Amino acid sequence: MKKNNFYKNKLKFQDKCILITGGTGSFGAAMASEILKKYSPRKLIIFSRDEFKQYELENQFLDLGFKNFRFFIGDVRDRERLNLAFQDVDIVIHAAAMKQVTSSEYNPFECINTNVIGAQNIVSAAINSKVSKVIALSTDKAANPINLYGASKLAADKIFVSANQLSGLNGCQFSVVRYGNVIKSRGSVINLFQELIKKKKKNLPITDKKMTRFWISLRQGVEFVLSNIDYMTGGEIFIPKIPSMKVTDIAKSLDRLISFKYIGIRPGEKIHEVLITQDESINTLELTDRYIIKPSFLTKEQFIKVFNKKFKNNKAKFVKENFFYSSDSNKSWLDKKSFLKLLDE
Repeated sequence: MKKNNFYKNKLKFQDKCILITGGTGSFGAAMASEILKKYSPRKLIIFSRDEFKQYELENQFLDLGFKNFRFFIGDVRDRERLNLAFQDVDIVIHAAAMKQVTSSEYNPFECINTNVIGAQNIVSAAINSKVSKVIALSTDKAANPINLYGASKLAADKIFVSANQLSGLNGCQFSVVRYGNVIKSRGSVINLFQELIKKKKKNLPITDKKMTRFWISLRQGVEFVLSNIDYMTGGEIFIPKIPSMKVTDIAKSLDRLISFKYIGIRPGEKIHEVLITQDESINTLELTDRYIIKPSFLTKEQFIKVFNKKFKNNKAKFVKENFFYSSDSNKSWLDKKSFLKLLDE
């Protein structure tokens, strides 16, 4: 499988102030590092509630010689704190979330407060502070959700898409990025497998031998979000074209001699994940490296007109009716070699 580079052009962030919520998480820290290394923004604000992680990340950035960044202690559940943080901010990358499926099932109020009320607070603060763009991270679990985490992210996605009608024609633009499992992110099953193999465990826990997942590297995730800051006009949901792999094949790629212990599906877990449902296909535009679900407040003709005006000579087309983008019926699959390459990024 060839290396997927989602963005090749240099974004113009020199005069921009960018804020990342959840900025000390796996994605947030990688995004902050990429922006500071390549794009020299006017200022980068890392917004999170973990003081110690901020301390660690600050030392890393200082050692790398990064400048023009600051840290802001806060929680997306606190609207007043967001209003303070968003002052003079141009672009918000919203990565803060409660994202563990099992934890969300057992702590539903916390999940809703962070993922849904937090999204509402982001929208209100962005509009009040006259932010130009907000791009929010979502998940494949938001498509046909069967667990609270997925349902909370679906609700958040709806909030961000609808926010464009609140902000007005020349106001803040809100869009969403939806993708699959991020290799080597915190909480990834790959990290668990590697730890158990390191401890010389003979059997790895597998919930179901048929289970498949979409996979994307942290580098690709960062590049994809950055590219859509340029693509977005407000209200879109962006989905990358990424490969699938069976969870058992992931384990065998890490250790070909390992055995499995089947433990059964956990609460809220799916055997296969979906990135685009059949119901969403009627509004889905296909590009060479991604799909875009258009907002419901624009007709197909209006959306194509807006899109073509911004991106000339593109080969965008709407997918066929009843198109379905699922991890088990995906056209692109990782083999051992391509998986290990992604793991080494």
